[in-house]
Amino acid sequence: MHFFKSVLHHSESCGERRCVGPQHLDPCTVETPPPDSSAQHFCHYTPKSTSARSTPSHYGEDGWHEATSKTTIRVENEVEAHREANNYKFGFRKWKGHVTERPIEDRSDIVKELYSNLSVVKPQEGSVVTFGNVIYVFLFGWWISLIYFLVGLLMFGTIFGYRYGKVCWKLALYFLWPFGKFIEKTVTCNHLFFQPGRIHRSPEKPPDGDENIAAEDAVGAKDSAPLLVSSPISADFSMPVPVLNPHICHISTYIWFLLGYPVLAVVHCLACVLSWLLVFTIPVAKLNARILTTVLLMAPKDVQIQRLEKTLSVERRVILCCYRAFNVYYYKYTIQGINIFALNLLPLVLITLIVGYTDREHKYFSAETTFATAIISIIPLSYYIGMGIASISAQSNFAVGAVVNATFGSITEMTFYITALLQGHRAATKCYEEIVKAALTGTLLGCILFIPGICMIIGGIKHSEQRFNSRSAGVSSALLFISIGGVFAPTLFSKTFGNLVCESCTNIPGNASVPFICKDCHYDTVVYTISVLLPAAYLIGLIFTLKTHSHIYDIHISDGHGDHYASTTGHHVVHWSRWRALAVLIVATVLMACCADLSTENIEPILAHFSISQYFIGVTVLAMVPELPEIVNGIQFALQNNISLSLEVGSCIAVQVCMIQIPLLILFNAFYDVGFVLVFSDIHLWASIFSVILVNYIFMDGKCDYFQGTVLVVVYLILLALYFFAPSPRSC
Repeated sequence: MHFFKSVLHHSESCGERRCVGPQHLDPCTVETPPPDSSAQHFCHYTPKSTSARSTPSHYGEDGWHEATSKTTIRVENEVEAHREANNYKFGFRKWKGHVTERPIEDRSDIVKELYSNLSVVKPQEGSVVTFGNVIYVFLFGWWISLIYFLVGLLMFGTIFGYRYGKVCWKLALYFLWPFGKFIEKTVTCNHLFFQPGRIHRSPEKPPDGDENIAAEDAVGAKDSAPLLVSSPISADFSMPVPVLNPHICHISTYIWFLLGYPVLAVVHCLACVLSWLLVFTIPVAKLNARILTTVLLMAPKDVQIQRLEKTLSVERRVILCCYRAFNVYYYKYTIQGINIFALNLLPLVLITLIVGYTDREHKYFSAETTFATAIISIIPLSYYIGMGIASISAQSNFAVGAVVNATFGSITEMTFYITALLQGHRAATKCYEEIVKAALTGTLLGCILFIPGICMIIGGIKHSEQRFNSRSAGVSSALLFISIGGVFAPTLFSKTFGNLVCESCTNIPGNASVPFICKDCHYDTVVYTISVLLPAAYLIGLIFTLKTHSHIYDIHISDGHGDHYASTTGHHVVHWSRWRALAVLIVATVLMACCADLSTENIEPILAHFSISQYFIGVTVLAMVPELPEIVNGIQFALQNNISLSLEVGSCIAVQVCMIQIPLLILFNAFYDVGFVLVFSDIHLWASIFSVILVNYIFMDGKCDYFQGTVLVVVYLILLALYFFAPSPRSC
């Protein structure tokens, strides 16, 4: 059965041969077995042992191509091989990001630019007058320049600080339009400096022909540190006496650090924070940080601002050089493997918890604001949970990975559902139960229709037509049918035989709260039977896809480093160790519970807003916001022409909702009765059944394009329109 196909680039010594699986291994490769025997029939990892010259590779960023009967994936190391293999394991959470550090030299030029420290002058390509640079002037340039001008006036007013006033005015012009300019240290003579064991004095003039070399060495050696002294050219003296640059002890320096620098420090810190939070303007944050930590600590006479020469043909290092303030590719920027958006949203989590639990009377922030911030805070926490699961699974054997995925894979949704049911139980209202059912249905609809649909659209626009393994998709479709049938079976039972069919009901006189006690309730028997059968079906699906029929997902994973990787296997650097990832999982889960508690506690004013149906709130905000990291993962897979994993992202979540989360809610209700009854309204029933039938029809031929994705998204929007105009549940 054909799954995804890909071309594996081999070295010249292997004659550009393709990898075709365990039965036809390339003679130039050495197979390395996975860490546990349970995965041996699932994934084959083959690092290259010899390579005269390796073909350049982006390790997964090149897309997938049809070539063999197997799926071939290129990775850097064994940990990444396990992560990629886990993506194809049924029931495992799909994760696109890397869990190990990637050498910057192996990254694309676009990514390398993201991590530039703005200290290299390169030959200019194109004009610096761009839309992003113009936006910089309106967002940052004008007010930073104005403050520098005012600080310059202040320094001139002190008389002694006029040198710093000149620097401030030069920097005022620089910040108004810093593009096409660079800052470097002026190379001066006759400055004493200290070096342990001897005194050096720079000569009046370097040897003939060495002026440029001396200047470049002086700048290159001190481009990223406070340059308070000049660069050395050795001349021996007898006594080891330290002599610092005279300007450090000058009265103007004290005036500068007392009046000028603190003001500008606040300005630059504010600019750094604002530009960093905007993500795409991170170069502005780097520029302000370099000015604050380096340029403003230099002697005034050492600060030299020059324009770039159009005839520049070679690169050179300077203190600061910025070409553009806006870069759309900064959505790829990571720190210790953490995406910049998840990192920037982390302070919001802390603010939400502090405000939510200290301002319960809503004196400073409304309940709607607290609810909104609590819901948004779930997004980064869901990201950290996903990365923690991927990190532990990639560094562990199959058993540990399966336990971690089963334990934490549904923790985001389960935390919210349980806190909402508890809130409704405390408030003695069934409205929260209806919200939970709407959120469950919304997750199903979003994972069945929206996630595959949006991935097909974005992937289809880039790759025209995409193919996927129809057999593996068929397994997921079959499980979806079983899931929907099982979850809505009590609803069909209730509509057929009445809301509740019980026997041996006895009346208790004088008890107004519980007038009847009924035994042998058929409804309860149906629910508990289904809550056992659904996890059993899920377990059978795991055995089928991971053990007895693992060839459905048969993949071949290879690296492209040749001898270099073979000699360094096991020395890769992971972003998060297993213990660190476990700690992150535990902390994120606790914070998730707190945010879920705040969201359910402050949702009441929104539910009371009769212009918005409670159904609509449940199927949109409460259902899809926690799944945003999964949606992003699916889109990234689709852009790399790996639409199969994009479809598996949605199917996996939908199956887990029905076969794990709902049975767990039934189990929770059995031990702690919160009044959760597995009977859904008609709109939930028919919307889910129709969606499963439609998506199975789309998946039949094993290929998709943007039109089929559009069909799924349009149907999803139609259903949302029905929910928006639907009347609120009676209990609300």
